[in-house]
Amino acid sequence: MKKITVIGGGTGTFVVLSGLKQYPLNLGVIVTMMDSGGSTGKLRDQLGVLPPGDLRQALVALSEAPLLWRKLFLYRFENGDFAGHNFGNLFLSALEKVSTNYDEVMDTVSYVLKTKGHVFPVTYQKTNLCVEYESGSIIKGEGNIDKNYKETSRVKKAYLEPTVLANPKAIRQLSESDFIIVGPGDMYASIVPVLLVNGIKEALIKSSAKIIYNLNLMTKSGQTPKYKASDHISDLEKYLGRTLDYIILNNAELPLDIVQWYKSQHEQPVENDLHLLSMKSKIIEADVVDKKNYSKSSADKFVDPLVRSILRHDSTKLAKILKKIVI
Repeated sequence: MKKITVIGGGTGTFVVLSGLKQYPLNLGVIVTMMDSGGSTGKLRDQLGVLPPGDLRQALVALSEAPLLWRKLFLYRFENGDFAGHNFGNLFLSALEKVSTNYDEVMDTVSYVLKTKGHVFPVTYQKTNLCVEYESGSIIKGEGNIDKNYKETSRVKKAYLEPTVLANPKAIRQLSESDFIIVGPGDMYASIVPVLLVNGIKEALIKSSAKIIYNLNLMTKSGQTPKYKASDHISDLEKYLGRTLDYIILNNAELPLDIVQWYKSQHEQPVENDLHLLSMKSKIIEADVVDKKNYSKSSADKFVDPLVRSILRHDSTKLAKILKKIVI
């Protein structure tokens, strides 16, 4: 059975894992631990715990527990003292407080949710993501970076403060993988933070695994402004330390109402300019779009409300393409 590792966090990783778990694969995911916004940020500040939000999403995506458990871990309180907090985040934070170490936390929650595969925090140490823009401004904290919509210059450098060591289990997972899947997901909020942890880039360079990149559908203000496909790949390969083996791009038309909404946020569909370049990577163009509008107004209360991302990859479409590559 092929060993597949997904790198990232958030909704993009949730989509990939949800699709791939339908197939006979040995799945693992290495999750960013730099989230500092929303419920996760409050729990980090008030309880001194590691950020649980991205872990929770990956765990639920791989869960084969009864639907009630999955609903519970996605449920977000709407009022009272817990308003804005997610049950799964509270569960993981409480579990951290009563466990002897974070391996015990992961073993326990994986047992409760009956996960098909392994979820690895990229690090067990506390740190914050920082970015320096070409304009000279520096923003610290993943939550602040994610909300830095008005920034028009590009990210010059991303770094962690303080520097931290990788989870040894994550390093071993990379060394044993046949394929490593990166994205979709925010370049500087979900993907690059994993690659900045000491030991991860070195492990990727040494690994014989093929790397697959699921290119984002839209640009992101404050992270990838006006980026074309080549810009995304250039930034990613800089932090990976190696060339991508496969790149999956969308070639389907996007719903006009959704494109217009993104335009109002100064964001746009990612332009495919790879035909202009000499690429060593294998390029796969396909319809990978979920046509549903995931706006906050239409969000199911059992699904995390998305602040800005209302367009997603279709998990079934994407998984079928990935299956052809990895099996």
